[in-house]
Amino acid sequence: MEPLILYFVLFFPGIYALGNFDGISRGVELSQIIPFSIVRELGRTLTYTLPSLALLWYIMSDKKGFSALKNTKPGKQDFLSFAIGLPGLILTGIGISLIISFLSRYQNFPLPPIIEAPANALGWIMLVFSCLGTGYLEESYFRYYLLTKLEGQLPLVAMRIAFSTVLFSLCHIYEGPWGIVNAVLAGILLSTVFTRYKSLHGIAWAHGVYNIFVYIMGHYGS
Repeated sequence: MEPLILYFVLFFPGIYALGNFDGISRGVELSQIIPFSIVRELGRTLTYTLPSLALLWYIMSDKKGFSALKNTKPGKQDFLSFAIGLPGLILTGIGISLIISFLSRYQNFPLPPIIEAPANALGWIMLVFSCLGTGYLEESYFRYYLLTKLEGQLPLVAMRIAFSTVLFSLCHIYEGPWGIVNAVLAGILLSTVFTRYKSLHGIAWAHGVYNIFVYIMGHYGS
């Protein structure tokens, strides 16, 4: 019960906030540009990402401060999982982009909105901070917390990965069908890497850097 309560508390407010900000929920036409806002990213990070991350780690520490953080110091396995996770995420994202491009060219399939990159150094600094924060929040819950918590209830690794991936995909529903497909593939990849190496930092880095990569590709692709 605790994992599901945390899921609704931590991630559904973020879904509504993202939906309101990115314009998708307000009927923005596909292929339009979603502008980048330093104020929006700063506000979301300070009022949602960091408090949610703190709450999650407080609960994982059995309400004894943040003692669980002592067991998650970066190690060699983190760099290995990062080296596996990031290329996997990038290849998955590029593959989906190529499919979308093909369908839009030959099947009149509408293109998704273009994500606008920051216009200055301050914006890029804020973007890096925001993306890494999101990476740590989502990987802390969906991989580090959830996959470990479910070991007693779901003895099969594949079942734990499937459950984690379903929840991970649902909180990306605002991105549309292709966003869900990308979340499913990314969730399976990151869950598999975490199960193999028990590495939080590596997959969080990979997740955050991939989010930055999406902004870069959206900027140069436009």
